[in-house]
Amino acid sequence: MSRKNTPETLTQRSVELALNNVEEGGKPFACIVVDQKSGEILHEATNQVSQSGDLSAHAEITAIRELAAKGRTDLSGCEVYITAYPCPMCLGALYYAAPEQVYYAASREQEGEHYEDGGRYMKLLTFYDEFAKPASQQNLPSTQVSVEDPTAPFRLWTSRNDG
Repeated sequence: MSRKNTPETLTQRSVELALNNVEEGGKPFACIVVDQKSGEILHEATNQVSQSGDLSAHAEITAIRELAAKGRTDLSGCEVYITAYPCPMCLGALYYAAPEQVYYAASREQEGEHYEDGGRYMKLLTFYDEFAKPASQQNLPSTQVSVEDPTAPFRLWTSRNDG
């Protein structure tokens, strides 16, 4: 049975994929990448953290990685449909991948009513605020260490690519 790919049907599809992933022992997240012009589904991915042990294997990251393996270097010209508003890691990845539009089913608040995926240094609803703090005030301990020439790799890259 074929149905028209609308934002509602594709976002609902991400929810269905997430439900299936939970049934199979995974986490409740899925991502669908669609060509914006043709409406063709380019890729579907689910969160693979539980299955792989890779804490970065969120649905959006998995989709981006698997599309990269097929030669796609970004998501320009694409729309992304996901189960919930992206976590900061996935949000950052989506900013780098630069899709034309992101659609999501559950807000952070809706997700947080039923699911907590925080860790030692953050909770789901406070994680976004953590990024806005100066490094010295973030919960994750970090220290800048003095080295001889910390900007050497960046200058070299710029001289080889931009200059």
